[in-house]
Amino acid sequence: MFLKFLGHACFTLQIGDTALIIDPYLNDNPQAVVNSTEVKTNWVLVTHGHTDHFGDAIEIAKRNDATIITISEVARYSGLRGAKTHAMYIGGKHDFGKFSVKMTHALHGSSIGSNPIEYLGQPCGFLIFSEGKTIYYTGDTGIFGDMTLIARLHPIDLVILPIGDNYTMGPEDALEAVKLLNPKHVIPTHYNTWDIISQDPREFKNAVETETGIPVTILNPGDTFEL
Repeated sequence: MFLKFLGHACFTLQIGDTALIIDPYLNDNPQAVVNSTEVKTNWVLVTHGHTDHFGDAIEIAKRNDATIITISEVARYSGLRGAKTHAMYIGGKHDFGKFSVKMTHALHGSSIGSNPIEYLGQPCGFLIFSEGKTIYYTGDTGIFGDMTLIARLHPIDLVILPIGDNYTMGPEDALEAVKLLNPKHVIPTHYNTWDIISQDPREFKNAVETETGIPVTILNPGDTFEL
């Protein structure tokens, strides 16, 4: 499996000939290394309705004849706009062939638009199971105690979690989240896109590796990580 970082909180995951994209915020993303028209994918995973995650999901899904996997309210919103969807909810798991997805809780919000604003249900995270590995993409969240339960039920090979602060966990809480989750590897995300979420990921890496011994990989937009 190959994970590629496209900027902000957007990743692609290649599993053989099956491609996934997670939270495809590209066209208005100052970090993005590609635009939405360059994406070729079979599946689009969306954690919540905020523009910097939902982004270009509908356009990408329709152009690729791909299916959006997301929370029920975001699925309904997307389906009404012509996209193929698979709706799920917190705690649910589904087998998609080359991979399975289980939805987790996330402490955040989910809405789109501004006048009027449309609320789009609960935000979520994704546990992605494939080729004997478990990836936990937490989505936008603060730390929560049930991360310990998630890790006990599903030992985690890789966690991708935000460190930007203000809207999500900052580095200090993200360090504590790593301690709760005890993954084999960590990738930080959702930082330095704008000044308000400016962080030094090297400081986070040093803190995690010093206090836990768990390796942290810092990905720049365009970088790839092999599982």
